[in-house]
Amino acid sequence: MSQENALRDQMCLLARSMFDRGLTGGSTGNISARTPDGGLLVSPTGTSFGRLDPGRLSRFDGQGRHIAGDSPTKEMPLHSASYDTRSTTGAVVHLHSCHSVALSMMPDVDPDNFLPPLTPYGIMRLGKVTLLPFFLPGDPAMGDAVRGLAGKRSAVMLANHGPVVAGKDIEATCNAIEELEDTARLAMMTRGLMPRALTEPQVQALITKFDVEWDV
Repeated sequence: MSQENALRDQMCLLARSMFDRGLTGGSTGNISARTPDGGLLVSPTGTSFGRLDPGRLSRFDGQGRHIAGDSPTKEMPLHSASYDTRSTTGAVVHLHSCHSVALSMMPDVDPDNFLPPLTPYGIMRLGKVTLLPFFLPGDPAMGDAVRGLAGKRSAVMLANHGPVVAGKDIEATCNAIEELEDTARLAMMTRGLMPRALTEPQVQALITKFDVEWDV
């Protein structure tokens, strides 16, 4: 099996896993990954994570031209912005995961640091997550907002919509976006209960030990 065909299968397998566990439903969410030749594979518009076909993924060449497969997701500007502003990006995932969306609607959330420091793993896998304002679905301004961060964040949260995470490869990116949803779920579960979050020294120790992008 070629590297590209293996990547196609892996994308569809991971997408199906997230769909089966309720991390995104219906025809929501989109996923992309860098191919060995510098192109992109992208989930097509209007498709379900539970039923992606490896042979019908949208294929882009290294110059960003759509050369094969079905038409790509309408959220393509989000993906392009992540690849263009972060040279280490090998994959991008966007979900409509319920707990992160719920947390984005809370009035006291810090837009510059969306996730509370409840466990080490959200910090280690995501760094700071920026909460972006609401945009209409498919609005190219979402991509402009990501570009405005100049590559300083691997993860953003679109208010009332869903998270977007860029990572080094497809597996790491899926793991990171699941960690984002898990942390948001913990935040919503413990909301109003005064949970013991990690202290600032503990957060700084994690940032130092695991070389986390943070105050950039």
